Amino acid sequence: MTRTWSTVPADEERYRPLYARVLGLRFVNPGGMLCFLFFEGAVALAVLLALAELVTWWAVLVLPAAVAAMVKLNDMVAEIVIRSAAQVPEQERDRFRRQMEPVIGRASVPSTARALPGRVALAGDPTLRAARPADSPAEAEPWPDPTRHNPHR
Repeated sequence: MTRTWSTVPADEERYRPLYARVLGLRFVNPGGMLCFLFFEGAVALAVLLALAELVTWWAVLVLPAAVAAMVKLNDMVAEIVIRSAAQVPEQERDRFRRQMEPVIGRASVPSTARALPGRVALAGDPTLRAARPADSPAEAEPWPDPTRHNPHR
């Protein structure tokens, strides 16, 4: 039994853009706007480059063909990646997913931590406390307050 690899159901194939159907794309599924940009955009770019005499008029034929070749190559690479991923045992996939899960935890804050100047410490939070007024001005305010008047300006 041969398994058909495709991401587009057979009954929806006729509603796909002509560009995708002509190239026989099975894994890359560009929409109508993207197909328009791939083909008509490449033709328009080639015509503009030819009118500016940056390339020869052959570019009007070659550039859309090169874009189509890259889209088809991308589809073939996607097929290879999907087939190789399907061959990985489910146990290995689960192990990989567990390794990639974000680690969520809590950071410990020492009890001697002080709030930054201009910040309000929460009354119920034992890890934060306001700066003591007995501290030196340089230690209590490490960054200048931009709202204060600066006489040296």
